[in-house]
Amino acid sequence: MDGGDKARLREDIELAPGERWYLAHTLPHKETSVEQRLRVQGFRHFMPRRIKTVRHARRMRNVLAPVFPRYIFVALDLDRDRWRSVNGTIGIATLFMAQDRPLPVPYGVVETLIQSSDDRGQLRFEHNLQLGQKVRLISGPFSEALGLLERLDDSGRIEVLLEIMGGHVRAKLRREQVEPVG
Repeated sequence: MDGGDKARLREDIELAPGERWYLAHTLPHKETSVEQRLRVQGFRHFMPRRIKTVRHARRMRNVLAPVFPRYIFVALDLDRDRWRSVNGTIGIATLFMAQDRPLPVPYGVVETLIQSSDDRGQLRFEHNLQLGQKVRLISGPFSEALGLLERLDDSGRIEVLLEIMGGHVRAKLRREQVEPVG
């Protein structure tokens, strides 16, 4: 994707005057189909994603998964848009409501998520990791394993002392493969 495509995607997500972000609750595992249906209906939306390691039939693969499973943000102007049709979209359980009207997400929440994501909606978590800090692997064959951060370098590589099966194993990883614990 070139720079022009990325800029266009950012423009598609920016709010127009009178619009706010609203939160829709989807049916289980229907986020992707809801995205497609909202797009067809002309509703702009945003669903932050992360890389997740999935295990199936002894195979592991990394997939782009929602950061907030079963939730998607929808941009609406309640005076202009037919927002009730969002509730009628196949795969959406409901918009979050207050007194028969959709409840807007506080200003800055979705905007911060958008600024922290790439052109595919994947969040880029910038953690201030420190040596000796406890971390959890979030992708790869040992996802969810805990360890201690032993080394950091400027190229984004880290070294972690993992606690696996009662022993300790050193692993060299990319910075985005771990998150701080606690």
